[in-house]
Order: sequence, then C-alpha cells, then structure tokens
Amino acid sequence: MRLIEKKYGLIGKNIAYSFSKGYFTDKFVKNNLTNCSYHNFDIQEIFELKKILKKNRNLKGLNVTIPYKEAIIPYLDQLSYDILEIGAVNVIRFTAKRKLKGYNTDHYGFRKALQPLLQPHHKKALILGTGGASKGVAFALKKLDIPFTFVSRVASKNALDYESIDATVFEEYQIIINCTPLGTSPKTDECPSIPYENFSPQHLAFDLIYNPAETLFLQKARENGALTENGLRMLHFQAEKAWKIWNK
Repeated sequence: MRLIEKKYGLIGKNIAYSFSKGYFTDKFVKNNLTNCSYHNFDIQEIFELKKILKKNRNLKGLNVTIPYKEAIIPYLDQLSYDILEIGAVNVIRFTAKRKLKGYNTDHYGFRKALQPLLQPHHKKALILGTGGASKGVAFALKKLDIPFTFVSRVASKNALDYESIDATVFEEYQIIINCTPLGTSPKTDECPSIPYENFSPQHLAFDLIYNPAETLFLQKARENGALTENGLRMLHFQAEKAWKIWNK
C-alpha cells in the first residue's frame, strides 16, 4: 500500500542559511520516513502564505522564522495558550479539519539550551532585539525566574536603547542574548552595537543564530572571557518539540 506523502517546511524570508531543511531531511532518512519531505518556502511578503497553502495540500506542519513570527498570527485559525502571552509563532500544525494552529517552541528550545550553562552569578539578562524571536526568549526567562530587559534601537518604557549600554549595565546584567538577525550568514561581518570590551568571565553570551557557528557577537564576547553559546542546540530542541506537535 502506498504511503500518503507528508510535507513539512519552513516559512521565512531569505532563508538559504537555515539548517532546518537539512535537520529534518536527515531525520526522515535515519527513521526511514520515506513518505516525509521538508521544503524551504522563501517568501518576500507574508500574504504569499496563501499561495503556498493552496499549492501544497499535503502540508502537515510548518516552521516559521524571521520576519514572520508575529505577522503570521492573523492567518491562523487557532493558537496555543502560550501564544496569547508570547505573541509570536514559530510552529504551525494542520489539524484533522485542516485548520492552522500556531505554537511557540522557541521558548522551550531556548530554555533547554540555556539551563545547563547557568551559574549562580548569572542573575539578570539583556535581550538584544524586540522581534518575534525575543518574545519566546522573554517567556523562557520568566519561567526560569530570571529578570530581563529588552534593548531596542529606540528607548521606551520597556526597553533600553543601544547607546545606554555601558560598563554599569554590564555589571548589572550577566546574560546577554542576541535575538537580532545581525551576523547571520551571509552578512557575517555584522553584530549588535554594544561595548564588547565590557564582557568578562562573569558573562554568558547567547546568540540565537547558528549559521555561522560563531558570530561576530560571540567572537567578541569570547575574546573578552565570556562563556558563549550559539543557537544550534536550541534549534535541535525546538525542532524535536515541533515534530511532536505535528504528530499529535
């Protein structure tokens, strides 16, 4: 009997850098899932999602990445409970009735990757960026009871601006998390504008980017003694969580 094809994929913009397709393709091969395939759906505007859904009737699940984690919400029929607080989606499951339900596994993946690195002196966190990825990170930090502050290009009631970050801020915040796309391949010569000389062995620098393996952000932090971690383990954790959601 012929198996029904199951198609999965990634929704994003300029996503040639992503490891998700390779990760799931390898998974399907290792587990002899010959009826499963994974595809990159690289779109320039979120409304193009409708064309993808129309052309791919056998879609079972989607991942969502920058810059659509927030913009995709109005296109969904249902949301998991945590989305109401997080406000960003990175996984979509197609229900039995072909309804689109949004989930967030970023917070799970980040928490699982961060926890083994935490030391007693890691008390507070700075989240660089205020986009969809930062929302999952903030949710995870709440679960870990780690106070945090956002950093944005413009200061606000809920965020510092980059010009405000100095040695005093680095003394107060020992965990620095890059949730911006700065440094992602192929633009590997970019990094957030912060005073890297203030990193020390007391600091943990975490970059959600995993391609390249060491971003300029992580390199500069490491050169000043900080413990560093990229987003690859986070990707693996959240991907496995997504797989469980798709196969409920």
